[in-house]
Amino acid sequence: MSSVTLAPGFEGWFEPAARPAGACVLLLAEMFGVTPAMQGSAAGFAAAGYPALAPNLFWRSRHPGVLAYEGPERQLAWERVQAFDAALALQDIGAAVAWLRQQTGGLPVVAVGHCMGGRLAVQAAARLGLAGASSFYGLGLSAHGADFAALRCPVQLHYGLADEHVPLAEVEAVRSLVAANARVTVFGYAGAGHSFCNPARPMFSPAQAAQVQARTLALLAAAAT
Repeated sequence: MSSVTLAPGFEGWFEPAARPAGACVLLLAEMFGVTPAMQGSAAGFAAAGYPALAPNLFWRSRHPGVLAYEGPERQLAWERVQAFDAALALQDIGAAVAWLRQQTGGLPVVAVGHCMGGRLAVQAAARLGLAGASSFYGLGLSAHGADFAALRCPVQLHYGLADEHVPLAEVEAVRSLVAANARVTVFGYAGAGHSFCNPARPMFSPAQAAQVQARTLALLAAAAT
């Protein structure tokens, strides 16, 4: 619904819920930033009863705004990801969580992340006392065994099995890593490529995106009980 200030210079997109269902969403965007697609995702969660905040984690970057999926700005998006400071980002996520809890009267927070945001969602769940996380094609999670071991909440990992950025070897490595962790559930989607949950991308798969959304809403409903 509107841009909000989380701290001096640090903004986000917040969608309140008319009838809160008992939990809220911290939406962590892909490398292009808080695009209209991410704003639309936040609105969808709010319509289902879950207030949603999408913080702009690139506010410290040389190019802090939304960048285009294609053309010259795509290269800028890659460059700012390479320069991205994950440690500082987790501090910013902590500030966003505190803001969201204050705005919602302390509702449980579930992180939902796309791509690089999918990795950050798992890290935030492990380190910030969240009520859950749903990671959409999270990058490089096989390197985060310590975060998975530290989890005290349920986490969903959603992978397209034809993802050019998350190869099957990575998916299988994550499956092996979390095989004994009852808190983590891994879902694979046959034929789905990267960003298959983003309606603004050509690889969007409506039926499979609907499955991911339904499973994420079930996670939110469980966090709200």
